[in-house]
Amino acid sequence: GVGPSDASPDEGVVEDLPLIDEKAVEQLTEGLISHYLPDLQRSKSALQELTQNQVVLLETLEQEISKFKECNSIFDINALFSEAKHYHNKLVNIRNEMMMLHEKTSKLKVSGINI
Repeated sequence: GVGPSDASPDEGVVEDLPLIDEKAVEQLTEGLISHYLPDLQRSKSALQELTQNQVVLLETLEQEISKFKECNSIFDINALFSEAKHYHNKLVNIRNEMMMLHEKTSKLKVSGINI
């Protein structure tokens, strides 16, 4: 025959399901939500604040990067000016040498004519 050990472990569960109290489920759900909701809301606001701070930080970083880029372009301009000054000095020296050579050749011509 069929003894107590032969009975299925699930037997009787299906019949018990309708006995679940809807109000108890609702109260348990509300209790669970009220337990976790404040922490979740605090976490949400903390994450929003963190996100806003990240946006501000990113904007600040972009401004700093553009300042560095401006500085680099100023350094480039300064380098160009010093290079231009260097070549200007070279040109002045060449002009002075040419004038000196011109004077010498003029003197040589004069002394050549006198010979």
